[in-house]
Amino acid sequence: MLKFSFGETYISPCTLVLGGFDGLHLGHRRLLDTAKEAGLPVVLTTISGAKGRELFTMAEREFVFAAAGVDAVCEIGFTQALKATSAEDFARKLFSTIAADKIVCGEDFRFGKGAKGTAELLQRFTSRPISVQKTVKYLAEESGRARKLSTSACKAYLSTGELSRLNACLCGGADLLSGGFFIQGTVEHGREVGRTYGFPTLNLSPPAEKLLPPDGVYGGVCVTERGTYPTIVNIGARPTFGVTERKIEAYLDGFSGDLYGTRVRIYPTQFYRGIQTFPSQEALRAQLGKDIQRLKESE
Repeated sequence: MLKFSFGETYISPCTLVLGGFDGLHLGHRRLLDTAKEAGLPVVLTTISGAKGRELFTMAEREFVFAAAGVDAVCEIGFTQALKATSAEDFARKLFSTIAADKIVCGEDFRFGKGAKGTAELLQRFTSRPISVQKTVKYLAEESGRARKLSTSACKAYLSTGELSRLNACLCGGADLLSGGFFIQGTVEHGREVGRTYGFPTLNLSPPAEKLLPPDGVYGGVCVTERGTYPTIVNIGARPTFGVTERKIEAYLDGFSGDLYGTRVRIYPTQFYRGIQTFPSQEALRAQLGKDIQRLKESE
């Protein structure tokens, strides 16, 4: 998948999908389905560097978009210059650099200074057809209440650790490994304490811009270059060993060897317990045994 920056020229005929796209939820996927109907390469815009932490980092988005069938991504940096750009100037720059044969956006798409740009304004700057789509606004009701579908709602679910609801918004709870929430990173050397009591782990440093679920221990899955493994992941500190730094530490059930320097994706799917301080390694080992049994029972 090709990635280029806003303002760079993309001359191939394409269908352009407009939005901020911090990952893809079901509403976004409906836009992509519409875009693919034209049979042209699909180019999608995404905004990086916006205020607040991101559901998916730019490196993670590349995987999400490629898995969804996007052919190229235009990265738009959320800078002071962009914030000051009028809707008209944004539209001029967009269509002078991207040769879109068709444009797709959601009904609530806005752009330019003060969010004054609309699909109707866009149409003034191009002769190409613009398809304004109504997207999925709500998922099935739960307890008598409709579940709002938006990136903000996804982030709210993540912040409170409601991972099943988050994944329902992202991929409908199906096809988790191509559409669900994950944490991606390069495996680094850790303290290598886990292997001394029978539970070797891999370690990641979460990117500063990445939004994570609450600290705790989760069950899930880890995708590596050597296969996919049921996983127990600790997000946060490790107080039993006096480590206060927030890290990602994962035990891959059934894996042996090392993955140092390789990229992995960890999908935490179920909260197990909060961070605890254990009185001894033996007590920690006993709890990990219970966690692994719970993991096996959920497979």
